[in-house]
Amino acid sequence: MTAPPLLRLPDALTALRDQLTSAPLGLATPEADAARRAAHGVTDQIDDYLLPRLLDLDAPLLTVVGGSTGAGKSTLVNSLVGAPVTTAGVLRPTTRSPVLVCAPADLPAFSGDRVLPGLPRVTGASGGPGTVQLVVRDDLPAGLALLDAPDVDSVVESNRELAGQLLAAADLWVFVTTASRYADAVPWDVLRTAQERGTALAVVLDRVPPEAVGEVAADLAGMLERAGLSTARLFVVEERPLTEGRLPEDQVGPLREWLHALAADQDARAAVVRQTLTGALDSLEQRAAGVAAAIEATDGASRALHDAATAAYDSARAGVDEGVRSGSLLRGEVLARWQEFVGTGEWMRTLQTQVGQLRDRLTSALTGRPTPADGLQGALENSVERLLRAEADRAAERTVTTWRSLPGGAALLGGAERELEQASPDFPEAAAAQVRDWQGTVLDLVRNEGADKRSKARVLSWGVNGAGAAVMVAVFAQTGGLTGGEIAVAGGTTAVGQRVLEAVFGDAAVRSLAARAREDLEARADELLRYEQDRFDGRLAAVAPGPGAAEELRAAVRALGAARRAAA
Repeated sequence: MTAPPLLRLPDALTALRDQLTSAPLGLATPEADAARRAAHGVTDQIDDYLLPRLLDLDAPLLTVVGGSTGAGKSTLVNSLVGAPVTTAGVLRPTTRSPVLVCAPADLPAFSGDRVLPGLPRVTGASGGPGTVQLVVRDDLPAGLALLDAPDVDSVVESNRELAGQLLAAADLWVFVTTASRYADAVPWDVLRTAQERGTALAVVLDRVPPEAVGEVAADLAGMLERAGLSTARLFVVEERPLTEGRLPEDQVGPLREWLHALAADQDARAAVVRQTLTGALDSLEQRAAGVAAAIEATDGASRALHDAATAAYDSARAGVDEGVRSGSLLRGEVLARWQEFVGTGEWMRTLQTQVGQLRDRLTSALTGRPTPADGLQGALENSVERLLRAEADRAAERTVTTWRSLPGGAALLGGAERELEQASPDFPEAAAAQVRDWQGTVLDLVRNEGADKRSKARVLSWGVNGAGAAVMVAVFAQTGGLTGGEIAVAGGTTAVGQRVLEAVFGDAAVRSLAARAREDLEARADELLRYEQDRFDGRLAAVAPGPGAAEELRAAVRALGAARRAAA
């Protein structure tokens, strides 16, 4: 088997993106939420950053200014540009839509959909949430773009998600925190993400009391080093009065000079891009592997749920089979009807005497009263229906109970637990129809069996219903569920009926008739229970991973690795 041709790096990324976009993580397992977020984060980064950057390595350096609520991001951006390009203030959140500032020469690089293709561009006034506002400034050097992002801990969920998306699309993060909040959990969650993805990073420690600059800066630098972020550039901004809404020049100047130097030095800019690009690509394998592991866990949970439903309905099938073979159905009304039918010898006389049969048929036609055979068939029908309904209800309840205890099961049941923990509303009607059809099939078997018995055809034609009823009883007459006098009565009268049947059809034919009738009934019960189980299997099929879904994702990761090695 020949190996597939190596994919180009952008093609391999696209293939991985497609696998992650369709990752089957619909089942609410413990791993699913985190895996869905990871898959979404990787696909966003591929679309928003990796593909655009690989297709244009010389594009301007996209520097995203992010941080916590009230850290002073917008004020910092305005101070770096030297003009009020983004809104700063005390109301939160102030940045509802990102503002991207670039030089005129770089406008084509950001006005299309090359970067952040899912976000529409607007110029002038803010376009509202979900848009990118473009601001062109002559005093910003070509090769550098600044983007003021929403708060990473915004009270608005869509703002938090957008902030994460923008940070993943950055060549360089300028992360802004304050002297009072630099040790908070949220900033460090974001900084750890930067470390995991190898993103080029600068940290701005804002609003530091002048007398505490040395102590606070040293503490933060130590935290960065311990977190594996010792290469991050640290800039300290003292707490000073603003001038026309902007930071004092001596406080913002060092950061501006560093950013402008990156824009002017092609090699330095390329080094930043290479660091972030390589780190992002390196992180994809681990992040995608985590998604693949979650898909495997989902697959395992799906199989456990399917096995639980199958076990419940297999038990129901066994219950129906036991009910059919044990003789337990020959109780109560069925037993009484059978005694009425054969206990007085009425059926024997009917088969032996044409006049007797004609008398019964005429009496039934004139009076409208059912014959004993009709009563027996009706009682059998009710008894079999009750057995089917009881087993279907038991299987449904058992499946729901088991699903509640299995990963993903309770969420899959949703608000339909009460509906699902019993047989479906149309089951009684369906069961009754199947039993009636089964009885019709038994009568057809009797007719067909007697068709070639010319010497008995006349007798059989007078007693098809009676012979059919006797065959139906023979299906259930193994007396395993009867005791004492019931055995004597049911067993004895069944033997009487069987002897007559054997006289008509022969011993082998009678056994064959009963076996074929039982098989047909079991097949109908199986069909009914499969329909019932489909209520659960259908819910599961909508969210269960397809065969090999995790391996397909891993194959896409391997293809990306091969493409990277080829590109290197």
